[in-house]
Amino acid sequence: MNFEIKALDLTAAAAEKCDLLVVLVPKDFKPGKDPVSQLIGGALKSGDLETGVGKCLSLYRPSQAAAVRVVLASAGEGKARQVKNALNAALGLGKSASLKRLVLCFAGAASADAVRAAVLAVADGTYVYTTSKSKPQPRTLQKTMIAVPKLADVKAEFDRAVAVVAGMELAKEWANRPANLATPTDLAGAAQALAKHPKISCTVLGPREVAKLGMGSFMAVAQGSDQPLRFIVLRYEGAAKSKAPAVIVGKGITFDSGGISIKPAPEMDEMKFDMCGAASVLGTFKTLSLLKPAINVVGLIPSCENLINGKAVKPGDVVTSMSGQTIEILNTDAEGRLILCDALTYAERFKPTAVVDIATLTGACVIALGAVRTGMFSDHDDLAQALASAGDRAQDLCWRMPLDEDYAEGLKTNFADVANVAGRAAGAVTAAKFLQRFAEKFPWAHLDIAGSAWKSGAHKGATGRPVGLLVEYLLGPAQAK
Repeated sequence: MNFEIKALDLTAAAAEKCDLLVVLVPKDFKPGKDPVSQLIGGALKSGDLETGVGKCLSLYRPSQAAAVRVVLASAGEGKARQVKNALNAALGLGKSASLKRLVLCFAGAASADAVRAAVLAVADGTYVYTTSKSKPQPRTLQKTMIAVPKLADVKAEFDRAVAVVAGMELAKEWANRPANLATPTDLAGAAQALAKHPKISCTVLGPREVAKLGMGSFMAVAQGSDQPLRFIVLRYEGAAKSKAPAVIVGKGITFDSGGISIKPAPEMDEMKFDMCGAASVLGTFKTLSLLKPAINVVGLIPSCENLINGKAVKPGDVVTSMSGQTIEILNTDAEGRLILCDALTYAERFKPTAVVDIATLTGACVIALGAVRTGMFSDHDDLAQALASAGDRAQDLCWRMPLDEDYAEGLKTNFADVANVAGRAAGAVTAAKFLQRFAEKFPWAHLDIAGSAWKSGAHKGATGRPVGLLVEYLLGPAQAK
């Protein structure tokens, strides 16, 4: 889908030929003398258009506009969340098979945050997955024009939002694919396709190379599947080679049965989403390829399936990680931390400014934060603040969780250096404490996206998060130091 942005007033926006014109009406709207303003003013005065955020009035071929359909949508004070809610409602009224061209007009001031919210809302509201359908009905919307009063103040944010949408949609594509169409080898192919862009390179390691590196923890998870593991290394080099990179690490479990500690059958199909961390790394690199910032970034994706065969790792087995630390695997369904810990050790070689791992790691984080905020853990205050601020700017929220040393008590074991699980209490925190052991040589943060990476139910599907947060962090002031 193509986006464009222009400086147009209400009259000029209404003159654009399109299938749908959405006018975002602020709470304090003061109608002018032009026909569209008079239309809005009359609708407000009569009560046909209510001022509550998301309240809409749908019109068919009104004389005041060249559009086939017009939706007037109340957008409150024009804040980002209000714009998002207003557009969700408007698109729900205006979507149809004939919707190919959309014009979105701000009837009042348009902040940079509001424009970003508009781009993200339109993209998300019209996204359609088609890959595994025999008779796909793809997104019909081909072009969206955003009309704003002043272009200079919002153009840069618009361009960034469009690039983020491209990254989020790549992340959605790979996360939504069924596991048989998104194997570790397939993920590696997606990463290699990104390397066709300037400044991006990709290296893929297989079982033999991973064994030479001593990634015993990663290999233990992979040994229960006939699909060979892949360790994917992406590099974006937009700055001098002497500048240290930031590293992002995405959990790439392409299907998680739980292993011997098998999951319940209901909703196990959603375990295809256990590689949303990996998908977010791919999406972030897609966005970087479009924005071409002057930074260096490394993306690491340890990818395998967690299945059951005669070779599958068993509860009570002890494995040796790349770091040399031994791990007693008490629960084979706590496999994400087992592949991530070796990737964190591998990250040391890049002497990074910081390392952020992203994983659908624990159901406990869903209980704690639901789907609104990503759980964020870090032992580095500056990094934690940078991520929180990036999430706020990106409208991709996270929340800092504790890492008190007392939480590590439950990971003690008589038979290895550390166990891979503690008790049920504070499960998201103890998982982060496990990873922290392997991240002592650099500033580190862990993003638990189990609640924010996908939706269940009738609207089941990947959200594309936290691509927006990661991009804002990588482009933000933390990387300018």
